[in-house]
Amino acid sequence: MVETLQIAEIAIAVTRKDVKHVHLSVHPPLGRVSLVAPRGTRSEVARAYAISKIGWIRDQREKLLRQARETRRAFTNRESHYLWGRRYLLSVIERDAKPSVHLSHRTITLAVRPGSNAAKRGELMHEWHKTLLHSLVPALIRKWEPRLGVKVAGYFLQRMKTKWGSCNSRARNIRLNTELAKKPKDLVEYVVVHEMVHLLEPTHGERFTALLDKHYPSWREARAELNELPLSAEKWSE
Repeated sequence: MVETLQIAEIAIAVTRKDVKHVHLSVHPPLGRVSLVAPRGTRSEVARAYAISKIGWIRDQREKLLRQARETRRAFTNRESHYLWGRRYLLSVIERDAKPSVHLSHRTITLAVRPGSNAAKRGELMHEWHKTLLHSLVPALIRKWEPRLGVKVAGYFLQRMKTKWGSCNSRARNIRLNTELAKKPKDLVEYVVVHEMVHLLEPTHGERFTALLDKHYPSWREARAELNELPLSAEKWSE
């Protein structure tokens, strides 16, 4: 059961779990605040702890609000687009043929039918991103299955507004945000590993952190870098 503490302008979601210490987090992209406390922690104790950290919470939220955001893409000539962390210029060609996307040295060429609108061009680009991720993700899963001692039943790609990935530990599958095609491949690997570790530990508690520390020691740096990169222009809500 989740309890909500309201401290000034900040709402804090409090969850009690089998942990030894309190964990306070400010989540991108909008600064949602969560507090995980040991079972039996009284509300007034959780509130006092949160109040003692209010300055830190506000600092973290301010950093997120200052984070760069992509402008909404119109999918027109010489527009900037990102792939695997690198910036490319878009070249749009209209022709009466099957639409396609082609990558060259520093250019993404989008071939579309005459009169296509931004929505159709965006969907074509999204499907291309999915194809690129499908060419990368299976190898990452195969790499990490023996290292973690787990078996992934399947993976799915989709637009996700609030997360880079998720895991259904019962079904033993993972979901990945298609926005990851824009990020460096090593950060995609971090997200894949993060979700696969959830097959061993469904929560974000101390055991989960210990597992990440053991198998992917640089995970904190990867998480920080991922959360500092430009966010999608879409208005995310958590």
